[in-house]
Order: sequence, then structure tokens, then C-alpha cells
Amino acid sequence: MCFIRAYLRASTDEQDASRARGEIEKFAAERGMLIAAWYIENESGAKLARPELFRLLADAHPGDVLLVEQVDRLSRLTAADWERLKLELAARQVRVVALDLPTSWAMATKDGDEFTKRMFDAINGMLLDMLAAISRKDYEDRRRRQFQGQAKARAAGKYVGRPENKRRNNRIAHMLAAGTSYSDIQNATGCSRATVAKIAKRLPR
Repeated sequence: MCFIRAYLRASTDEQDASRARGEIEKFAAERGMLIAAWYIENESGAKLARPELFRLLADAHPGDVLLVEQVDRLSRLTAADWERLKLELAARQVRVVALDLPTSWAMATKDGDEFTKRMFDAINGMLLDMLAAISRKDYEDRRRRQFQGQAKARAAGKYVGRPENKRRNNRIAHMLAAGTSYSDIQNATGCSRATVAKIAKRLPR
């Protein structure tokens, strides 16, 4: 029996990593799929070291499905890191299904003859590689434009950096003071563990 494991990711603590949950639930329900577990984190897709992603892989059994909204939620990795992630997926025999990659949808079931499954697997692998490469290029292009904009703002004396999310951070501080666990705080606020730890350091000892 295979399990559907849904992975949700946002790049920063200010973004809602759970935003796509409704779309994924709808996709699964329309196909009679039951999502066994959710893995949610705020980490850059350009990083291979993502705690929730690797917790998903550690939990997975051969044949399980990693379900994502878009391929870029799984990877904005360099070519070398993408190959490492693919090796992990292959070693654990985890199948990737992305809502923006229709050829992957057949991977969510074990129906069909061996030839058809191998054909879909080959086509899906090629398209995953292509979308991962496009996602990486998009990431690099946006970063380049961002740095150019920041450099221009600095030259004009206008760059002040990203403002702190004080409302969220105050909520984290209150939850920490009440003894709430890091994991529960992450789930409630969608922030990273590093952010919780940073707020914890500010609290009076």
C-alpha cells in the first residue's frame, strides 16, 4: 500500500507555505487519493538541506507519492543538487506528482501495464528535469534583478532592507513564553525553526 505525502514550501517566513493546501486537497479528492501526511516548511527551494523535505523522504516507503503543487516547490536547485535529490528519490523509490505536470498524474496510481508505466516514467523524468532547470533559471533571474534593484537603491540612499514581521514575531514570543513547542509554533505560524530560535534568544532569561 502506497501513501500520498504532500509537500508544501514557501521561500520566506513572511509567505504562507500552506497557501496551496486547498488546491492539493481538491486534486487528491478528485482522484480518490487520501493524503496520509503533510510536510510544510519555509525554506528556499534553492537549498537542498530542507528539514521537512528530508523528513518526508525518511518517512516514505517504496512506492509512496510525493505530491506538490508545482515543481518549483520541490526544486529551484542547481543541477548538481537536483541530481542529488533525484538519487534520494530513486533510492527510496518515491514517485513525484506535481499539479503543474500532467504527465506525472499517472504516477499517483499503480494502474496500467509495465510498458505503459515505464514510458510514463521516462517522459515524466525528462519533463521534471526540464521544469527543474526552468525553475532554477527563474530563481537566478529574479535574484539578479533583486540585487540590481538593491544596488540602485543603495546608490540612491533608499535601501533599508526587509522589514521585520513584528506581529508574527510577537505571536511567536507569546507562544514560547506559554511553553509551546517549536514544532507547534512552526505549524501555527508557518515560520522556520531558525526563526523560532531567533525569537527565543530575545526572550528574557
